[in-house]
Amino acid sequence: MMIIDGVEMRGVAPDDAAALAEAFARNRVNMAPTEPVRPDSFYTEAGQRERIAQQMESREAGRLLPFVFVDAASGTPLGTINLGNIQHGPLSSGGLGYWVDESCRGRGLATAGAEEVCRIARDELRLHRVEAGTLVDNLASQRVLAKAGFESYGLAPRYLHINGAWRDHCLFQRILHDDPPAA
Repeated sequence: MMIIDGVEMRGVAPDDAAALAEAFARNRVNMAPTEPVRPDSFYTEAGQRERIAQQMESREAGRLLPFVFVDAASGTPLGTINLGNIQHGPLSSGGLGYWVDESCRGRGLATAGAEEVCRIARDELRLHRVEAGTLVDNLASQRVLAKAGFESYGLAPRYLHINGAWRDHCLFQRILHDDPPAA
């Protein structure tokens, strides 16, 4: 789909379970401050197989577009990016979520992925907007969103249960177009 600096962004597939389990386990400590507390099973092949099956079901229902960043040469997963909570009609919106392997941060992968997801949301899904939230102190993610054309529009107190507590989040959105909702 998209390749930047030797990394490809493509749809998640059931065969990604083992490699994603390894990628999540490899990044478990550095992701902990920005993620929900996850059971140990999340970091196993079986846990990822179950998660991917749920993602495929949500994709079939039109509620989620799950993608993975992989090293183009080796196929090693280097992060994920998703457009979830997809709504059509008057809201015509979706929510962006992503993470990038610690070894690849600062290379523009998340920004390029966010831009590509917004292109898909606009051109293929005809959504009006994409939204995202970051922890108040997650300045790196806020920079990613700003570079990808998102603007801050508010603060959500105690928005998500992250790393064992309810955490405040900065809210961002990117308006994709002002056409009427798709029929």
